[in-house]
Amino acid sequence: MEEAQKYVWEGAIPLQIHLHESEVTTLPTPPPALILAPRIGYLPLLIPQIKPHFSNALPPGSPDTVWFDYNGLPLKWYIPTGVLFDLLCAEPERPWNLTVHFRGYPSNILVPCEGEDSVKWSFINSLKEAAYIINGNCKNVMNMSQPDQVELWRSVLNGNLEAYVRISSKLRLGTVGDEYADGGGQGQVKTGRVPVRLYVWSVSEDFDDLEDAPQIDSWDKISYINRPVEIHGEEDDNWFRRMIFER
Repeated sequence: MEEAQKYVWEGAIPLQIHLHESEVTTLPTPPPALILAPRIGYLPLLIPQIKPHFSNALPPGSPDTVWFDYNGLPLKWYIPTGVLFDLLCAEPERPWNLTVHFRGYPSNILVPCEGEDSVKWSFINSLKEAAYIINGNCKNVMNMSQPDQVELWRSVLNGNLEAYVRISSKLRLGTVGDEYADGGGQGQVKTGRVPVRLYVWSVSEDFDDLEDAPQIDSWDKISYINRPVEIHGEEDDNWFRRMIFER
């Protein structure tokens, strides 16, 4: 399981980010920004790297309300980059070509994003949902100390799996096979419930190959549900481990 966690945390997607043509104010058009984005990260967290790259081509006083689109579809900033890539690229493209906008925020499609703080609290809320699915309540996340909250978020920002495991173990968010013990070795907690958020792409037409899959041009075609996956006994435990590694 540790090997699978490390594999996921180190995953990255090469991005080629273009400035939208309507926002280019200089000639020649600036070249795209090339970034290796963590799969577990979020697009708004890349803005400090992207904005300086395009700063000379932007009109003076451009607002900091930045958003991205893929083939004209505004991208939901609170969905991890890796999930967006897997969901929208039935036939993966590398690098993944995205367009960045510094104005014209599509507030009718995307909820407001006020930078890193918005992403952080979206992540914490997802953590609360996971805790509720596992434990029936989210008191452990709600009662997290401020230093632990800061360290947990920094571990996500920096892709530091060791720090993340150290803090998350205090929250008793165990996964299959994980055991957490108090200082005296008492009160071990083991869970057989794994929180899963499943994104469902509704397709109304038949196709034989992923290359022929229709593009997702509206978020109305995507729905998601949260479900606990129940794991019972060693046989199911082995199945779950195989599923993780094969992914």
